Amino acid sequence: MSHKLASALLAALFLAISSLAGAHAEQRAPATNAAATLSPDEARRALETLQDDQKRAQMIDTLRAIANVSGQQQPASSAPEQKSPIPLSADGLGAQLLLTVSEQIGEISGEIASAARTLTHFPAFYYWIVRTANDPAAYNLLIEIAWKLALVLGCALSAEWVIFRLIRRPVAFLEGRVPQTAHLPAQATLVADPPSSVADVTPAPELHKRRHSLMRIWQVLLRLPFVLGRLVLELLPVFVFVGIATALLGTEIGEPTTVRLVILAVGNAYAFSRGLICVVRALVGPFGLLPVRAETAAYIEIWARRIVAVGVSGIAFANVALLLGLHRAGYAALLRMVMLVVHLFIVVIILQCRRQVAEAIRAPAERPGIAARLRNRIAGGWHYLAIALDLALWAVWALNIRNGYALLLQYFVGTIVVALITRIAIMLTLGLIDRGFRIKPEILQRFPGLEIRANRYLPLLRKIVSGVIAFIGFVAVLEVWGVDAIVWFYGGQIGSRLISAVVTIGIAVFIAAAIWEISNALLDRQINALSRDGHYARAARLRTFQPMLRTALLCVIAAVVGLTALSEIGVNVAPLLAGAGIVGIAIGFGSQKLVQDLITGLFLLLENTVQVGDNVSVSGLSGVVENVSIRTIRLRAGDGAVHIVPFSAVTTITNASRGAGNASVSVNVAYKEDTDRAGQILKDIVDEMRREGDFRALIRGDLELWGVDKVDGAMVSIVGQIRCTEAGRWPVQREFNRRMKQRFQQNGIEVASATQTILMQIAPPADNAATLTPRRAAG
Repeated sequence: MSHKLASALLAALFLAISSLAGAHAEQRAPATNAAATLSPDEARRALETLQDDQKRAQMIDTLRAIANVSGQQQPASSAPEQKSPIPLSADGLGAQLLLTVSEQIGEISGEIASAARTLTHFPAFYYWIVRTANDPAAYNLLIEIAWKLALVLGCALSAEWVIFRLIRRPVAFLEGRVPQTAHLPAQATLVADPPSSVADVTPAPELHKRRHSLMRIWQVLLRLPFVLGRLVLELLPVFVFVGIATALLGTEIGEPTTVRLVILAVGNAYAFSRGLICVVRALVGPFGLLPVRAETAAYIEIWARRIVAVGVSGIAFANVALLLGLHRAGYAALLRMVMLVVHLFIVVIILQCRRQVAEAIRAPAERPGIAARLRNRIAGGWHYLAIALDLALWAVWALNIRNGYALLLQYFVGTIVVALITRIAIMLTLGLIDRGFRIKPEILQRFPGLEIRANRYLPLLRKIVSGVIAFIGFVAVLEVWGVDAIVWFYGGQIGSRLISAVVTIGIAVFIAAAIWEISNALLDRQINALSRDGHYARAARLRTFQPMLRTALLCVIAAVVGLTALSEIGVNVAPLLAGAGIVGIAIGFGSQKLVQDLITGLFLLLENTVQVGDNVSVSGLSGVVENVSIRTIRLRAGDGAVHIVPFSAVTTITNASRGAGNASVSVNVAYKEDTDRAGQILKDIVDEMRREGDFRALIRGDLELWGVDKVDGAMVSIVGQIRCTEAGRWPVQREFNRRMKQRFQQNGIEVASATQTILMQIAPPADNAATLTPRRAAG
């Protein structure tokens, strides 16, 4: 059994027992008061004392002295008041709620303990077993009962077996003649005239169902004589068993009376069990009055045998024990336990068949409407109601409650009606809420984020409304069960104060949510307005501040709502505020590094040093700023790694995203090349790039050629820069370098190598002087 089912079962059983036991206690109260009346002699003596002046004066003095002594002893006996460790005010809602709950739990636990003592008298059963085992007369009586019972049962069972063998062929004959189930054809129409259309041939569904029902009734009537004959034949061995046993008990075997009664109890239990099983087989089964599948018939027969065996044998054993001297209380306890086992068997059957019954109750998939949804809801939880009703029936019988079944019927029907009304109210209310949260297209165009924010609170609102309606339904159920729950919500009662506190807290939460959403909406709207007007720097700065502002606002709102809730339930918030201040001072002294992070981060943000999206270098780490909190800065490096740097470790920040990013130009050409010609080629490259659409917005000016920066015997260095935007520095510089290489190759300009080339002339031999050529050596 699942936890959910177990909780529902215990709740139903608990409420049924407590409410019915309360009614039972109220009905027994007048009888108890009536029993506490004075006897005639006591009334006569009291009258004589009151009529005699001297005796009356003495009685008055005695009562006065007793009253004075008890009044003086009362303060001394009172225990010192203990203070609660929770700072609750004496008249606060929390204290009253705890007191009321504790009192209710004490009363209910007392009722449950009383009911348990009423149901369980197992010590009486134990004492009976011990007394019977130690009593020689009882032991001899048991021996006599045992051999006489074996004799009677042996003779009766033998006669039953003989009759059973004789009726096998007649039973088989009747089973072969039982009419089998005939299926109604899918289409059955009366053809009197040729059909004029397809609609004339198609039968109406209602007519088809009616014919099917009539056919089933006719089949049951045809099977009835054969089923009754088979039942009589199967009961014949049982009648023979009863007759033989009764005849034997009419002789000396049935003496004494106790022996005869014990054997009769056992024999009647066996005959009754056999008869019930025969009746079950006659009702359902392949040859029964109601034909079902063989698997279903076997399932019904198996559980019928279990229930009958436990119930009948348990009752028979209790009756035998009562005849042999068991106390009446032990007999009643034994009967209650036997019937509890039977009802638990029914619970098992309900759990095993819950899916099949649910499928039968559930509405078809194509059928919409409230009725279909109610059927689906009942199909999902019918077994909870069935189990609660089953155990409540056992509780009514076990507690012997007067008019218990009438009260149980009233409670059950009233609960079903209230549950249905509550469910309908919830569905209608939720439908209205869903319809109210549908935003018109023109409003969505004006406020794009309104639908997302509204849908964020829709599930919570649905749960709150459903909970409120369910609570009202629960109070109505308590009223149906006889609990005067409406009184709890009168003025000055705990219920009215609880509702007032819940409403106050709800209003505080609603105002807090409204402030939160309005603040976020204003921030988002301001950021969008700044971005739309071209104030990107201010928009980025506000976007950087947004997480910290939201965190601070959330902390303030949570603190205010929390203090309001604590104040409403009666908690004194002054000590909490004082303790929070002391804790804040302790944290400030104990975590100086954290305070340094907060202060440094606050000044960096106020001075607009970094913003989200900037390309910065912090503490030797470079990357794009993803988030700036009040304590740390988070960077996303070029390789995808994330660097989180606390502000206390920041000494220098290099920000490459402050509106300008210059692409540097530095090229080394060979010493022999014309530097003016090379510089003109570089300027032409920049002019060409500025005319292209991909680089026009990234380059802010022409090439600033600074000239020749360095000259040596191997190369000449030409330097300059291209003024770009902050986002165009690296794309422009990479594209410029690519085009510069191509142009130098096309124009034959040699880029100087990093290695130095030296020309050397070596003196040749005399015979090779005519063919002397210089050699180049790389150094």
